[in-house]
Amino acid sequence: MELFDKTLGDWLEHWAAVTPDKEYIVYSDRNLRFTWKEFDNRVNDLAKGLLAIGISKGCHVGIWATNVPDWLTFLFACAKIGAVSVTVNTSYKQSELEYLCQNSDMHTLCIIDGTWDSDYVEMTYAMLPELKTTERGYLRSERFPHMRNVIYIGQEKHRGMYNTAELLLLGKNVDDKRLIEIKKTIHCHDVVNMQYTSGTTGFPKGVMLSHYNIANNGYLTGEHMAFTDKDKLCCCVPLFHCFGVVLATMNVLTHGCTQVMVEKFDPLVVLASIHKERCTAIYGVPTMFIAELNHPMFDVFDLTSLRTGIMAGSLCPVELMKQVNEKMYTQITSVYGLTETSPGMTQTRIDDSFEIRCNTVGHEYEFTEVAVIDPETGKHLDAEQQGELCCRGYNVMKGYYNNPEATAEVIDKDGWLHSGDLGIKDKNGSYRITGRIKDMIIRGGENIYPREIEEFLYHLEGVKDVQVAAVPSRKYGEEVGAFIILHDGVHLTEEDVRDFCRGKIARHKIPKYVFFLETYPMTGSGKIQKFKLKDMSLELLKAQGTEVV
Repeated sequence: MELFDKTLGDWLEHWAAVTPDKEYIVYSDRNLRFTWKEFDNRVNDLAKGLLAIGISKGCHVGIWATNVPDWLTFLFACAKIGAVSVTVNTSYKQSELEYLCQNSDMHTLCIIDGTWDSDYVEMTYAMLPELKTTERGYLRSERFPHMRNVIYIGQEKHRGMYNTAELLLLGKNVDDKRLIEIKKTIHCHDVVNMQYTSGTTGFPKGVMLSHYNIANNGYLTGEHMAFTDKDKLCCCVPLFHCFGVVLATMNVLTHGCTQVMVEKFDPLVVLASIHKERCTAIYGVPTMFIAELNHPMFDVFDLTSLRTGIMAGSLCPVELMKQVNEKMYTQITSVYGLTETSPGMTQTRIDDSFEIRCNTVGHEYEFTEVAVIDPETGKHLDAEQQGELCCRGYNVMKGYYNNPEATAEVIDKDGWLHSGDLGIKDKNGSYRITGRIKDMIIRGGENIYPREIEEFLYHLEGVKDVQVAAVPSRKYGEEVGAFIILHDGVHLTEEDVRDFCRGKIARHKIPKYVFFLETYPMTGSGKIQKFKLKDMSLELLKAQGTEVV
């Protein structure tokens, strides 16, 4: 294996030249298909269109959209002219959108209509009322001094906004030589993508990632699953998140295979796409796999073409990993990391034993170092000792945008990026995640790690999903709360759950409180916002007329 000094544009043009007629992007539900050559031509036209409206190297271009067909066109068009694509969470509301646009010094915002509960067009007009009275290209906003353009991703026209069709036409009138000259100035260590942390703690921060960071992380991820240009990856994870834009898109980009896209996660569309396109790999967060496995039409589809995939984004239950392996014919791997590490730090390999793939997150990526460090003393710990997982290497971000103080808080003087996650390295060199430093429950001085209890409760028949979090306690400081989603038709009581635990786990680990939920509070990328469960528990107890003790 090796690291490559190629930009995203270099990779795209490589496959457009080597396999021009091979399918690159497929939307199976609408039979929309682009070959590598067709897609590269479209990217070039859009790149020139962006130049025509004043977007240049270093400009920040936001993409606020579900996995629509031109999401990736904008990503690569920006990459070819040296602009930085800023991914915008599809679940953002007004204040979050405005915070990101201000914090990132956004130059251009690209939007779709919206999602089922959000109208992006109206939210953009609310943020930039000047759009309705300003000629396109002449936008000036006192609140957003860097903002110059809004682009609608699609054919429809909106006052003050460009649309994709217009930009493609503008691009055809720009001399190819201009784009060629600009591409010569792009370097693999330039920032190409800025992703905002999900904001589960504090204010979101813009993580600056280079071509070198994300292309190489995607390449090595694919190597760990033995990817070749014959593979077809079903991508149903959002592109605004590093899971979609790096682990999926960069894997496909560096291996010349096919990316079968799902615009917005729907388990039925996922299953049908795998069946129709004979996909060989599938990605998802645990909740996605749960939805697929439990879909009433699951048995209708032929999934035997699958051979591998990734389950990541949150801690992966062992029982769920086993079901995916058996029912979806998939040698599932798991990736551990965070946006700040591009994102992969560790990964299980396709040829690892089932035990390793189910119970660990594998070992470190090539060309990186991972260490378990005592968060209080800074001492590097030995095998089987719990500490904070830290990483350094090619994959570490260039920093948080305009925030050197926050950057210095997570990257120490020796170059180690501190994850905030607790883990253990076993004697065979594989890592296990034991919890998150801030998720740890401290009950009367006893440290309790939610992951341990979650894995135990998955063995209780009828439990579909479970999250364990702290519930405030006057007596002990914190008590254990179990937040459970049951399979359809199953009825359990709080006492059933506690009876299952008695005699099997330590008394102080048995959930004091058990809550049965329909859904969890989620980020737009499918991560469970565990910090919100604490507040939810107080509301639920109040509704029950129960006081915390």
